[in-house]
Amino acid sequence: MKEIVVASHNAGKLAEFRAMLSDYTVLSPKDLNITTDVEETGDTFYDNALLKARALFEISGRPSIADDSGLCVDALNGAPGVFSARYSGGGDAENIDKLLNDLDGVKDRTAHFECCIVYYDGKDIISATGKAYGYITDKRMGNGGFGYDPVFFSDDLGKTFGQASEHEKNIVSHRARALQALKDSLLLG
Repeated sequence: MKEIVVASHNAGKLAEFRAMLSDYTVLSPKDLNITTDVEETGDTFYDNALLKARALFEISGRPSIADDSGLCVDALNGAPGVFSARYSGGGDAENIDKLLNDLDGVKDRTAHFECCIVYYDGKDIISATGKAYGYITDKRMGNGGFGYDPVFFSDDLGKTFGQASEHEKNIVSHRARALQALKDSLLLG
């Protein structure tokens, strides 16, 4: 079975990659004793995912995939975007507080989560993007998920990602859609 290294230390994300890429032995950096973190200096999700996939390939010598994702709010001209994880300078709770404050009094709260996944094997670069559409609620709803999930109301699910089960979210999430598109591309390649 072919090996592929996923640039993530997140157990939930790794489980999702392992389930979707069952034709591969999916390894994490931890499995290979790799502790390097790549600084996300790109201007786009693609740029950041490619930076991480290339760095992981150079260290491991194995085909690698990396993703970058974030929340894009229409009324904020796509912000927080690539800065989603560091929007407030604090953690998830502070990011949500800043987002809700920035949207205070704003009627159009449409938004989408976007994920770009890049595969790199030293010669081929394959990328795929997935999006999940919805809007930002005016308060937290649900305790599930992470990041902005409690304030992102999914058009597909009719509830926030914070209210959804992990299974429900993984069916319609931006990451699941990007990963499915990448899997389809890898099978064709």
